[in-house]
Formats: sequence, C-alpha cells, structure tokens
Amino acid sequence: MRRSQLKEMILSGESTTVEFKRKFTSPEKIAKELTSFANTKGGYLLIGVDDDKKIVGIQSEKEDMSRLEQACLFYCEPILEPIIYIVPVDYKDILAIYIPESEQKPHYVIDPSAPNEKKVYIRQGEESVSASKEMIRILRSQSHDSQPLTLSIGDKERRLFEYLDKQKRATIKDFSSLVNISDRRAARLLVRLVRAGVLNIHTDQSNDYYTLVERPH
Repeated sequence: MRRSQLKEMILSGESTTVEFKRKFTSPEKIAKELTSFANTKGGYLLIGVDDDKKIVGIQSEKEDMSRLEQACLFYCEPILEPIIYIVPVDYKDILAIYIPESEQKPHYVIDPSAPNEKKVYIRQGEESVSASKEMIRILRSQSHDSQPLTLSIGDKERRLFEYLDKQKRATIKDFSSLVNISDRRAARLLVRLVRAGVLNIHTDQSNDYYTLVERPH
C-alpha cells in the first residue's frame, strides 16, 4: 500500500469499508471488525488512527502483530488471513489490515473459553453491527458452495411488491400482517427473495427492513 493511498483513505474517514482504531484492544473486539468486513464487502482496519482522523501510530509492531494473529486464529471462525501493511505516515507507523470479502460466509466471532457462543457481524455504514437470523441465512447463501435457488412468484410475493412500490420498505412484521402468515414464514420468503436478487436487506439499529432492487431503465 502506498503512503498517498493510505493518507487519502484517512482523509475520507470511516465508512463501510474503512475502520479506525487508536490501538489494539481485546482480540474479540478486533475479530468483530475483521469478520464484519469479511461478511460484507471487505475493507481496511487501520490501527494507529483516532476516530477524528488524527494519526497516533502504533506503539509496538511486534505486540500488535501477535494480537492480530491471536484474533485471526482463535477468535474468528473460519480463520481469517488478512493482508497486512506497515505504512509510515508523518514519522509514525500505521498498521493497515486488509480483509477481502469472503467466499466462506458467515464468519463468526468466538470466545475460546465458550466456543458455542458464536456471533456474526456485518458492516452497516461506519459501524460493525450484529447480524439478524435472516441476514445470517443470506450470508450462507453467498458462500461459494451454496446451492442454486429456484423461485416462483405467487400472490403473496405480488402483494409484497405492490406494497413496496408504495411504501418503499417493509419489515417482516409488515409482510406477515399484509398477507396473513406467521413471522417465521414471512422471514423465510423474504430471505428467498433477497437470495434471488429481487429484494435488498438493510439493517437499521439491529432491525432489518427490505426494499426492492432497483432495475436499470
């Protein structure tokens, strides 16, 4: 990574694909950021940069690399293999960690002392947020070994499309009430429509909502 590229990234600020950290915290918190990038569109975790874009640099490259290795090996499932750069900026070293979008979604954050307690995170704007059950199903469908989807459009789906044309967005509750089915069945149908490329799923403060995919005119 070139210094000019990193400087431009810092000036642009945090986003869906860029996260700043002043320093390494716990391996679990670092794993949260790394897996959220892998589960979304990929991105950079920059260590040694404050939230206000101030460059503070890393204190110990050896210690930070050790913590990063610990986070990737023991707190991420499947294991992540980031691309790592040490870039000098303004006489200070920045640790730039690149995580590409994964073909093995979803990646979980695990606690080695409680391996059954798994969490899934995605990037939403400038934050890493918990993924809902529906989002996790969609992530699984994006894995390289997922099965192809066949979809038939019936009355329920058509009524949903009419609703979305007018209201622009719908939640699971909206859909279940609209066509008089259970929330569970509504969730399954919505997930299938997202997988088929008909709907988009959005997370807003841990609540999912769905919109129609815009088609080119």
